[in-house]
Amino acid sequence: MVADHFTHVSDWVFDLDNTLYPPAARLFDQIEVRMTNWVMRELRVDQAEANRLRSTYWREHGTTLAGLMRLHDVDPGPYLHDVHDISFDSLTPDLDLARYIKALPGRCIVYTNGTAPYAEQVLAARGLSGLFDAVYGVEHANFHPKPDRAAFDTVFARDGLSPKRAAMFEDDPRNLAVPHALGMRTVHVAPEALSSSEPTNHIHHHTDDLTGFLARLVNS
Repeated sequence: MVADHFTHVSDWVFDLDNTLYPPAARLFDQIEVRMTNWVMRELRVDQAEANRLRSTYWREHGTTLAGLMRLHDVDPGPYLHDVHDISFDSLTPDLDLARYIKALPGRCIVYTNGTAPYAEQVLAARGLSGLFDAVYGVEHANFHPKPDRAAFDTVFARDGLSPKRAAMFEDDPRNLAVPHALGMRTVHVAPEALSSSEPTNHIHHHTDDLTGFLARLVNS
């Protein structure tokens, strides 16, 4: 049973976007529009160039913000406030997910490349407030983004988490490579598993249904 692979886990780490809510909510579509508009305004480029930079920086630096900070010396505070100023109307509470998270043995934390205040808004809209022992945003990683090793080291040191007794749930497979290397149990949460042509050695499990996956863990 899948639960047999998690008997050692005492710390449960959850990504936020497209992990604790389904991708169909399309929150990141709103964020991408605000990112593009911010890049257009602040770097004085047209929409096509702003989209190109946003995508390139995400691919090459982990997040658009990381590229902006490294290449344009952008102040992360105003940027993060601006791009996360979105509507949460597409989110609905998930009482089953809340119940299974609450039933997990040990500590549960959220770790996102967004900000902690943004994460708290998402959790409230999903009916998950008060279930997590800590919520960490990119600001807690000194603005290093996942998948950088420095980001995980900073947040896990701050939390006191022991990776060898932890599991990581993530929609972005890039962000599971370091947790795997640290000894964490890794779960890819996404509608589709990676194809056979993509590297998957750092992924222990895949699920397209986080609620159902957690139900199997707590009800075994």
